[in-house]
Amino acid sequence: MTVQAQPVMPEDAPAPVAVADTHATTEAAAHGGEHESGGLPQFEFQHWFGQIVYLIFLFAILYLLIARVFAPRIRRVFDERASTIASAVDAARQVQAEAAGQAEAAKREVEEARAASRATAAAAKARVTEEANARAAAEEAVVAARIAEAEAAIGKTRDAAMSNVSTIASDAAAAIVERLTGKGPTAAEAAAAVKGAA
Repeated sequence: MTVQAQPVMPEDAPAPVAVADTHATTEAAAHGGEHESGGLPQFEFQHWFGQIVYLIFLFAILYLLIARVFAPRIRRVFDERASTIASAVDAARQVQAEAAGQAEAAKREVEEARAASRATAAAAKARVTEEANARAAAEEAVVAARIAEAEAAIGKTRDAAMSNVSTIASDAAAAIVERLTGKGPTAAEAAAAVKGAA
């Protein structure tokens, strides 16, 4: 194992540390000067060409993606939505028309039922009125027949009573005369007196 001899430096020579520090200070100053002079690198003119190329490239990619992928999908969604809304509106109008037709049919059926019920009620009323009139006429005929029979009986009774009135009157007159005078008249005289008074 060999040992290398270190060179002996003279006493008045500068220290190597100072040279290294000077070199580091020079590099730091150079780098610091670059940073202080340029500011943000994207605002330096030498970088603009690359940035513009990247911007055009990204714009072209985004344009192609939007034009070929996203816009057709969005258009398809809008078209499907519009067709769905249109079909729903058409279906709603059709259902509304059917409901209006059914309402009109129901209204006509109700009117027909009312007319039929009115006709039935009128026919029943006419039939009941006719039956009542026929029954009343039959009862009136029966009552008239009974009244005629009663009048005939009354007439017979009156005629019989009137035929007996003269006899009863002559008998009463004879009784009164006999009571007053004590002597009874004859039947012919009593009948003549009753006839003369009548």
